[in-house]
Amino acid sequence: MSSKGPGRSLSQQGIPEDFRIPTLNSLDLYEVTVDTLQCIMSEGNMTSVDYVTHCLERIHALAIAAKLDEERQAGHVRSILHGIPVLVKDRKNMATKDKMQTTAGSWALLGSKVPKDAYVVSRLRDAGAVILGHANMSEWASVRSTKYSTGYSPRGGQTRNPFDLSQSPCRIPAFAMPEIVPISFGTETDTSIIGPAGVNGIVGIKPTVGLTSRTGVIPISRNIDTVGAFGRTVADAVAGLSGIVGPDEEDLLTVTESRKDKEKEAHSKFLATSAALKGAKFGLPWARCWDSVAQPRKDVALRIFEAIENAGAEILRTEFPCAEDRIAPDGSWDWKRGGPAESEFTVVKVDAYNDINAYLSKLSKTPIRKIEDIVAFNTRNAGTEGPDPGDIPAFPSGQDNLQEIVRCGGLKDETYWKALGYIQHQSRAQGIDAALNFNTEGGNITEFDALLLCDRKGAGQQLAAQAGYPIISIPIGTDSSGYPVSLSLQHKAWQEGTLIKWASAIEDLVHHMYGWRPTPTYKMHQSKNIPLDPLP
Repeated sequence: MSSKGPGRSLSQQGIPEDFRIPTLNSLDLYEVTVDTLQCIMSEGNMTSVDYVTHCLERIHALAIAAKLDEERQAGHVRSILHGIPVLVKDRKNMATKDKMQTTAGSWALLGSKVPKDAYVVSRLRDAGAVILGHANMSEWASVRSTKYSTGYSPRGGQTRNPFDLSQSPCRIPAFAMPEIVPISFGTETDTSIIGPAGVNGIVGIKPTVGLTSRTGVIPISRNIDTVGAFGRTVADAVAGLSGIVGPDEEDLLTVTESRKDKEKEAHSKFLATSAALKGAKFGLPWARCWDSVAQPRKDVALRIFEAIENAGAEILRTEFPCAEDRIAPDGSWDWKRGGPAESEFTVVKVDAYNDINAYLSKLSKTPIRKIEDIVAFNTRNAGTEGPDPGDIPAFPSGQDNLQEIVRCGGLKDETYWKALGYIQHQSRAQGIDAALNFNTEGGNITEFDALLLCDRKGAGQQLAAQAGYPIISIPIGTDSSGYPVSLSLQHKAWQEGTLIKWASAIEDLVHHMYGWRPTPTYKMHQSKNIPLDPLP
């Protein structure tokens, strides 16, 4: 059985031999999907132990896989994730109470013990997923420095973009996932799921804040953090998301009245084909969004837009009324934009001080108890942690953000509450909500089924982060330089089902146009640089 996608015979020709995926039991597992894996295992052509061994030889994972194979043979399959190997974020921030370390990429937490699995990790184990390990990340989820190399941590080193290994994978690396396991899991404060999904050519789902628990996840902001999934296809990413959705009494945002019963919603039922596009109406945010997209990416997106319209949908211009206030003139990401009472970072630094300290207080076998201890550790270990500008290339500004977080002391003063209210109002009522119900110059209101953005710079992602709203990103091709181009879809809170419908319908259209997703080329695979500049 093959893992070939529609309309394209997948080949590893052109990929350096060291990066090629070998066959297993004469099965071609290059770009294999979750559905295909389940079919192969159900037909007895491969066991979970076979595939886990094939992915990564980890003794603890093999024992778990063997138990799951025994369950399958006895007629018990826990979920669509049964026997599927996955990665969770870290050397970072999803706690696993096993032999693996949870450190946020920092040497400071090496050897520390977490009290229990993160809630989402426990759900994955219950669902039968096999957790192979932790993926690398930007140290402290990019909150330690103003200027830094994305995907770099002292523990894990530099993670790279699989399409060009001289480039970074963008914030939190999904690079480790696509050619090793079919699903991985990440956290996002602001752009840390959708950003890497886009530049690595995979699907990313960033859910509404409160749909998935953050308990046991090293936090940044209780108001903005969320946990989501990566996959090669929308269906795979949805399978991952379904495995981690659930209410958690320790995370109050997952048990609010507005979120009630969301775990009972089978997200897979929203998966659709391109036929669903007929009659749909999509909004394309223009000022400081579409008008800031580089022409090579526009060219790719315009071909997809034409196909969407040929399928019977409309794509019309809309606007974020808050664009001039919340988005930089060139459309780039900036969480320090605005005065203290208008800045996302005002909220983030206060939340980070309180929430990280609360997490550290629950650890054992570590002297690190507060952010001040992290700053001091970095200062004592300048050769690896780069506390000051110029210490190491990956952190040109040292640990300036951490120092600013320490100075704020976690004080929730009037400025904090004003900033929180301001960013939420602007990104919701004057942002995504308004763009979805766009009031034209003639006074007519156009209601859109979803917003479409080609958002490598991150402006739309930042609005969704401040609003706490969901996004799905899907790959739609490669630009003239060979880098992936992705389309992201946005909507209001709790509209994951709506986004899944439209994302899978557009994905189906793209597959019929071009075949499978763009697969890594591993250009510049001998690169050992520290990339600081974003992709062009």
